[in-house]
Amino acid sequence: MKKITIGEAARQSGVKVPTVRYYESIGLLVAPSRSEGNQRSFEPADISRLAFIRHARELGFEIEAIRTLLTLQDDPHQSCASADAIAKARLVEVEQRIRSLMALKAELETMVEGCGHGRVDQCRVIEVLADHGQCTHSHH
Repeated sequence: MKKITIGEAARQSGVKVPTVRYYESIGLLVAPSRSEGNQRSFEPADISRLAFIRHARELGFEIEAIRTLLTLQDDPHQSCASADAIAKARLVEVEQRIRSLMALKAELETMVEGCGHGRVDQCRVIEVLADHGQCTHSHH
């Protein structure tokens, strides 16, 4: 079976070369074998693992959660309760972020609607930004 270079592994998995090296350095990816010229030689399983990590990162999972999910993936006969708990916790985070963004959206809409499109000294946007106490919602 032909070994896969780091550049090809990056291309196939959608993970940039420096990120592949980083995942290897923090142990999310087992160090691949090396060629006689000391180049990394990846296997198809490494590409799948990199794609898994990339997808999990796109969904906003933290590195430690991904580490746990990979451990679970490596032992497929165990209960998926831990994976469910990790996904549920991420869902709660996303729902909280959505609520925060909706409050921010409402505040920005109020700010923009209050603008009389006159001069800066009468601008509601500048006025509200200069005095946080005028905000109707608290944001993070």
